[in-house]
Amino acid sequence: MIIFNHASMPDRTRAILMNQTEELYAKLLADAKLLEELGADYIAIPCNTSHLFVDRIQKEIKVPIINMIKETIGEIDKEVTKVGILATDGTIKTNLYQKACTKAGFIPVIPSEECQKLIMKIIYDGIKDGGEIEISDFDKIDKQLKAEGCNCAIMACTELSCFKETYDIGDYYMDAMSILAKKSLEYCGKKIKV
Repeated sequence: MIIFNHASMPDRTRAILMNQTEELYAKLLADAKLLEELGADYIAIPCNTSHLFVDRIQKEIKVPIINMIKETIGEIDKEVTKVGILATDGTIKTNLYQKACTKAGFIPVIPSEECQKLIMKIIYDGIKDGGEIEISDFDKIDKQLKAEGCNCAIMACTELSCFKETYDIGDYYMDAMSILAKKSLEYCGKKIKV
């Protein structure tokens, strides 16, 4: 296993919102090419927002990139009709999950403006900056998704994966990071221990 952990990688959401994505794309492509040179059989990108560039990067390399968004949508029960999407402003703006949900026959539901601000607060002030997380903020988000008839919701940000691991929020919330980890093992021919 080869792990690249670049603290110097530009903030994906900021780059998208400011329409300054070329530096980010160039760094992600350089990493992908290096992984290919090092002999990786598959590439997993543990950042939902970075998946904006997956198709573009894939055209430049031969090593398959495991698409976290497609894999996550593929794990949704076919009986589901509405899927909540909890993600950064950048991921929401790119419509990555909304398009994938619609293509798979699900109705995507994004949080209200007020709830989206709470999600960003949890991600940036809480998880990234190590600040205090008010569970009441998450309760408001949860209430909105359920009031809108969502059958499940996707934790579409790796910081939210940390949140899910820390707080007992149940299986209603699908963790895209956990799905990517599981699929990475499966693609490499390994069995998942239960």
